Amino acid sequence: MQIGDAMSQFRSEMDAAVARGSRATAEAKARGAATKGQTRELVGKVRARQTQPQPADLTSPGLRRAAASFRSDEGLPVDRLPEGTELLAPIGSTTPRASKPPASGVRRPRPSDDDEDFSQEGILFRGKFHPGAFT
Repeated sequence: MQIGDAMSQFRSEMDAAVARGSRATAEAKARGAATKGQTRELVGKVRARQTQPQPADLTSPGLRRAAASFRSDEGLPVDRLPEGTELLAPIGSTTPRASKPPASGVRRPRPSDDDEDFSQEGILFRGKFHPGAFT
């Protein structure tokens, strides 16, 4: 096989891989959007007491606390949602509580990945090595 043929085959395979990756990304985004839409619709129905969840549908209290803590720590809004016992009560026996206003925290900056940038000489030669150690 000639070098030109090998390069052409390589480019063709890379183009095919990029196309597969793009399709997979688009499909994942579409599935995510559909799930968010369904969740939003279900939340609206539950809040309006138009539907009633089953006991198996409820999230455990510990997991609810962990999720609320994570959202609060990240500066994201934390809605006050009804407890499971409120949701399982017969429709019409209770009224849904008002949502808690979003947490007023400032979103924490994401950790920097600057220490992963090995193009920076100081990082490349961190530790017992130093610039000029190989000269």
